[in-house]
Amino acid sequence: MLIRDAVAGDIPAITAIYLHHVLHGTGTFEEVAPDTAEMAARLARVQDRGWAWLVAEGEGLPGEAPGLIGYAYFAQFRDRSAYRFTAENSVYVRDDVRGMGVGKQLVEALLTRADAAGFRQMLAVIGDSENVGSIGLHLSLGFQRAGVMKSAGVKFGRWLDVVFMQRPIGSGDRDVPPG
Repeated sequence: MLIRDAVAGDIPAITAIYLHHVLHGTGTFEEVAPDTAEMAARLARVQDRGWAWLVAEGEGLPGEAPGLIGYAYFAQFRDRSAYRFTAENSVYVRDDVRGMGVGKQLVEALLTRADAAGFRQMLAVIGDSENVGSIGLHLSLGFQRAGVMKSAGVKFGRWLDVVFMQRPIGSGDRDVPPG
C-alpha cells in the first residue's frame, strides 16, 4: 500500500468512497453526498491551510487493479484561534477493504504530519457510538474516549450518538506552545 498526498486527479475516487459512506453509513452525518466539485473544494481548503489530505493506493481485493482504497485528512478542530494546536481527523476507507489496516495506516500518517505541523492534540469525532471499526481503530493508536454526545443526530430514521476520542501529539499539553 502506498500512502501519499491527495491530488486533484484523486477527486473522483475520493467522491466515490465518500458517497458509499453517506448513503450507507453512520460514520458521517451528511445525508446528501457532495459532488466532485464540492469534494475538490474541500480538498483545496485543507491543503491551502498546509494541513494533510492523504490517500491510500492499493490493490484492494485479490486480483484487482491498483487504485485508491481510502483517504484521510486533518484540519484544525474549530476555526477559533484557541484551537490552533488541536486537529480533528477524518478517515474513510473503501467498503470492500475495511478491516484490512488501511484506515490505521492513514491515521498513523496523519499523526506524524499533524505533529510536524505543530499540532498538540488530535481529535476523532466519530459518528455513531456503534461504529466499532472507527472506535477500535482509534483505540489501537492510543486515542482515549473523551466523551459522548447522546442522540446528537438523526440518520436512517434513528438517533445517533457522537463519540469524541483524543490523543496527544508530540509534547501534548506538557507545555504551552508560543504564539
